[in-house]
Amino acid sequence: MNNLNNTQLLELSIALAQSVATDHRYDDLLTAIRKMITCDAIVLLAYKGDYLQPLAQQGLAKETIGRRFHIDQHPRFEAICNADQAVRFPADSDMPDPYDGLLTAMEGDLPVHACMGIPLYFSEQLIGVLTLDSLTPAVFDQLSSRSLALIASMASISLHSSLTMESLQENVNHAKAVMKALNEPNLSGSFMEIIGQSSAIKKLKHDISLVAPSNYSVLIEGESGTGKELVAHSIHQQSDRYEQAMIYVNCAALPENLVESELFGHVKGAFTGAESKRAGKFLIADGGTLFLDEVGELPLSTQSKLLRALQSNEIQPVGQDNIIRVNVRVIAATNRDLKEEVNKGRFRADLYHRLNVYPIAVPPLREREGDINLLTGFFIERASRKLGVNQLKVSPALSENLASYNWPGNVRELEHFLTRAALKACAKVPMQQRHDHIVTIDLKDGDDLSLLPATETATANAHEISANTEPYLPQSQTPLDLRNAMNEYQRKLVKQALVVHEGNWSKAARHLNVDRANLVRLAKRLGITIEKNIL
Repeated sequence: MNNLNNTQLLELSIALAQSVATDHRYDDLLTAIRKMITCDAIVLLAYKGDYLQPLAQQGLAKETIGRRFHIDQHPRFEAICNADQAVRFPADSDMPDPYDGLLTAMEGDLPVHACMGIPLYFSEQLIGVLTLDSLTPAVFDQLSSRSLALIASMASISLHSSLTMESLQENVNHAKAVMKALNEPNLSGSFMEIIGQSSAIKKLKHDISLVAPSNYSVLIEGESGTGKELVAHSIHQQSDRYEQAMIYVNCAALPENLVESELFGHVKGAFTGAESKRAGKFLIADGGTLFLDEVGELPLSTQSKLLRALQSNEIQPVGQDNIIRVNVRVIAATNRDLKEEVNKGRFRADLYHRLNVYPIAVPPLREREGDINLLTGFFIERASRKLGVNQLKVSPALSENLASYNWPGNVRELEHFLTRAALKACAKVPMQQRHDHIVTIDLKDGDDLSLLPATETATANAHEISANTEPYLPQSQTPLDLRNAMNEYQRKLVKQALVVHEGNWSKAARHLNVDRANLVRLAKRLGITIEKNIL
């Protein structure tokens, strides 16, 4: 063949284009070229900077694919990489052939033969090399430079497309693996397991298994620390979307001026500080699940846009005219009574009903009869592994107190208490002896909680509050501002609780029967701070 005619050129172009979409794209590329150029061996190599990596070969030993040819150690490869067109080596060339002993058509060193290398460039960058060998000397001399240039051009485009597709596929596989890892249980093996055998937990598990396979929106309601996020993960894991991502959004932590951008994304220059385009959580969760924690904290201005996304499966990034369609399942959670929030005008009724397609109520720990012992065993077993202790156990006296305490902070409070208590108990045993000892957590290891039976706790709280507070109701005939009056009354109660408990946030929170984190946020909103003096 001196020149490629139009028919051959078209056939080669079609063959190379089709090869890109196959699983054997590199081998198909060689087959297409071999139909144009007769040879005994042909190899496609990717340029990796210092070396060439074989991607596919025909006519050489299989071990060739596992080799890495360092360019500076092979003069023929060095000459090809430094050329801008096909290089035909003389039959009597004194340059050693990198394929000596690898040709399947014969054994031993290569005899006098024809050897040719074609550098493959894309956008003026070397991306690979094509080598051809024939046992018939001078067989490649008849090929015109134009024909070889056309082959090189088409092969370069095909190689670049194949490398790009391979890279994209690797990225996709990596992303899927990462997402799957994020959604799988942790090394403890029980991260996604809901511990408990009470009737309340059995009902919760039944509700989860019932709604999980559907695509319905789920509203998870429950007190702080009951495990609402764990329920959301369990729903996602049992759904058809379990291989996709579950994206978490803490609505309470989002600044009001950035909520829309966080959820729906923005384009470059959409607002001050938007220096680049950014995808929102809805787009990131496309195909998977979006978990909106503390959804009751969303401002009304954002609620209407969230409603549109739920109704039409469409979002509009800030500063962009075009809408984007997404396929997202929304799971929301809140410790507020959203129905009451709707009645007070603080939450949109239409959004509430859109989220509340299937409501799930997570029971507080005080209503989970018999589950405290199971949870205790789970948490101390996990603590024993982290602390390197052979065995941890709870004393009967402490176990009795755990069962009688009201647990206003629910499972989270129990977990934190047992973690602290285990740490204190282990501190009594020398590090080198922990593997051989059974460490018992007793009452004094948990004395910071001031454990009391539930009835006594309620009575004590009522007595303390009544003894230290006065009804707050101004006697003036001036119309009362209810919001300011409520804030002032809350400010007074919080201050008194902090004074009684000498600035201890945890004890003050238990005194007021609220979660510690919520109390800190409330105090911050009310302008209450604690100053500690060092004497």
